[in-house]
This record gives sequence, C-alpha cells and structure tokens, in this order.
Amino acid sequence: MFIPVCLIIGSGPCGLGAAHRLNQFGHTDWQLFERNSYTGGLSASFVDDAGFTWDVGGHVLFSHYDYFDKVVEASLDGQYYEHMRESWVRMLGDWVPYPFQNNVRYLPGDARDLCVNGLKKLAADPTTAANFKEWMDAVFGEGIVKYFMDPYNRKVWATPPELMSKDWIAERVSVVDLARIEKNIAEAKDDIAWGPNNMFKFPKQGGTGAIYNGIAKSFSSNISLDHDLAEVELEKKAVLFANGARHSYDQLISTIPVDQLVAKCTNAPDEVRAAATQLVHNSAYVVGIGLKGKREDTKCWMYFPEDNCPFYRVTNFHNYSPYNVPGGDVDNYYALMCETSYSSHKLVSKDDIVEETIQGLINSGMIKESDRAHIVSRYLIDVPYAYPVPTTGRDDALSVIQPFLESHDVYSRGRFGAWKYEVGNMDHSFMQGVEVVDSILTGAEEKTFNG
Repeated sequence: MFIPVCLIIGSGPCGLGAAHRLNQFGHTDWQLFERNSYTGGLSASFVDDAGFTWDVGGHVLFSHYDYFDKVVEASLDGQYYEHMRESWVRMLGDWVPYPFQNNVRYLPGDARDLCVNGLKKLAADPTTAANFKEWMDAVFGEGIVKYFMDPYNRKVWATPPELMSKDWIAERVSVVDLARIEKNIAEAKDDIAWGPNNMFKFPKQGGTGAIYNGIAKSFSSNISLDHDLAEVELEKKAVLFANGARHSYDQLISTIPVDQLVAKCTNAPDEVRAAATQLVHNSAYVVGIGLKGKREDTKCWMYFPEDNCPFYRVTNFHNYSPYNVPGGDVDNYYALMCETSYSSHKLVSKDDIVEETIQGLINSGMIKESDRAHIVSRYLIDVPYAYPVPTTGRDDALSVIQPFLESHDVYSRGRFGAWKYEVGNMDHSFMQGVEVVDSILTGAEEKTFNG
C-alpha cells in the first residue's frame, strides 16, 4: 500500500483537523507547518499585559458533527462552561432580542409599523434575486431592511450587498413569518429560539484557543512553528519556507487563504491567477476593552447596526468565562470585546480605532462617560483576513482555482482555503481537514467542502 507524504500548511481548526485525522489513522509520514509561534490560527487566544484573555473575535462553539464534539470534549477534558445564547440588537436607544425580525414589537411605533407594513407589501420573488441586496428587499421589506438588514450587513461585510451572492444565507439568517411576528406583537411575546447556536460551550480557561492547544498536544512533535510558506513548487511537489527550509510532499493540504496560495505557486497559469484576484475578503479590528468594576448584564453578544459606533458586534466576554478577566474576578473586572470590519469599501483608521471604539461604547449606552476612568486594558488585534465574502463571482473563481490545485495534489481547505463562508465555522473548518484526509487515504466523499 502506498503511504503518501502529507504536508499541512496552517494550524487553525482545519489544519489541526487534518493532523488529528492523520494521527488517528496511525499515519506517521506527515508534518504540519505554522507561520506563527503558536497554534490555533483565527481561533487562538491571547492574554494581555493586564491579565485579560481575548479571542480573535466573537467565537461561539456549536457543532453539526458528533466527531468534532468528541474531539473537543477530549481536548478540554470536561473543563468548559455551557451557556444559553442571549443575543440582542441595539436599536433606536433600546435593546431588541435577536433575531431582530421576529421581535420588532420592541421598536417605537412608527418603526415597528414600517417593518410590519413592509412585510405586507412584499411582492418580489426572492428566488429570482440577482444578489444579496435584492434578496433582502424581497424577503424582509422596507422597514426591516432599513433598520437592520442593510446597515448591519454593510457594517459586518464591509462590502456593498449588491456585490454579494444570496446563496450563503440558508442557515445564517432567520427568514420571516408575518403571522408569527404579528402574533408576537399582539401577545407581547419574545421570540428568541431560532438558530443553530442556542447552546454553546466555552473553555473554563485559556479562551477558545484552549481547544486547539489541547488538540495539538497529542501530535506536537509533528508541528513546526515559525515556518512562513514562501513558495509551492507544483511540478517538483515541494514547499519552500521563508526561513530557507524546503520539504517535498505527495499530498499538500493548505489552509492559508487560497488567493495567497495561488500567488505562491510556481507555474500557475494566468487564468488561475486572474481567478484568485476575483476573491474578496474583509478585515477586522478586534478591540478588547477591560474595565474595573462589576457588570450586571446577562447578554452574551450584541449587534450594532447603527452608525453611532464603529463596531458591528460586542461580546460580554467575562460572561463566557470568569477567567477571561484577571484572576477570574468578575466582581471587580469585566471585558468587552468589540469587532469592527474594514476594507477598501469601508476604511477604518488603525491608529484611531481603539478610541473610536470607546466612544462608540459610550454613544451606544454600553458604558458611561465616567467609565473611561475605569478602563484598565486596551487591546487591539488586527485581522487582515476576517471573513471570505460570498460575492456573486466567488463560485466561478473557485471553479477555476480548486480543480487546478487538486490536479497537482494540492488541497485548499478551511475558512479561507475553501473560501466558503457558509462552511467556515470552527466545526466546519475542522471537519474539512478531517474529510480531506479521509478522501486522500480512502477516497471518501468530502461532504462539508462539497456541500
């Protein structure tokens, strides 16, 4: 039996999923290379100088896969909390339970009526929508689009919705049942159960990164840190790193952004390089604000569609685990993790984002002006690749890129390797790694990647 030499690029969830599966098979002739000095990729966590733990954005651990659940359970050895999701939208000076469209009863009368009447006037067929903007208009109507869907999505994607496909949204956006909404209004009833992440787990200590550090422990000898990929020699089946190291492979699993991968490939044809330039992503600043004091607020995370703050989401990170604040002392510290996207369509100053975030927290009622004096930590993470944007041209580009790479035994998987936001959660990404190994070694179908 031929035993291939497998190399993995990147130690985020996908790369570690592939490594875990190879290790599980008892396959020994493989190596994982990571450009950073730590594992976890976008799911890593960091402790700042003041003792606060921060994730790279508001990760929520929920799963579609028993396999992933078992791996996480083993990694954390039961050392995690389970939370009931409590998410809200900040709107017109008040809080609206998520999903917004099911809870418009919280809005002032004129805004509520515009939302309901907009639904009553719907006439367009959403299946014929040419893009995400047309789909929003056809599904939600004038009011919901005006107050939430349009401003929030422009904020989070940093990309005009007119340039985005509608095909990514099946599990991400709660569509509308007018009768249900009117009943909620009439009965003053909250409607908060929708969604795949009603319950979620979070590590007791170490942030989300603790999951992936735990997974990596069992095969740490096969992981080489501080190896930044410089070149992929497709014809020779070798990879070259910035530190001068060179390694040959039979099969290469890459989890770096596929546009970067194509740029590093020797002899990639012009049409493949051109297709890679058509892929669009946004970037993000994650600003952690640690404060002295006790915060009485049971919310998990909150959405901010309005323009009085730069961020689109804030997480009460102290609510996920008390150990996200110094000494686990949530009676005396709390942590607000704020996410702001940016792109060429939406410019944001890195030099100013921390202070703009603080002012936005004040403007939106999250903290008071007097709380400035209680800030003990300001932490900034710049995320150059945050979300792969599902543009209208994405699938055409991928249909050129992926077959070419695979014809050279290069498999680009994961959030940015596959460039499919709809299967880009941690569980999806991890299972893409598992399933590509199964495909390489046994010929099994890659259900997540091809789904």
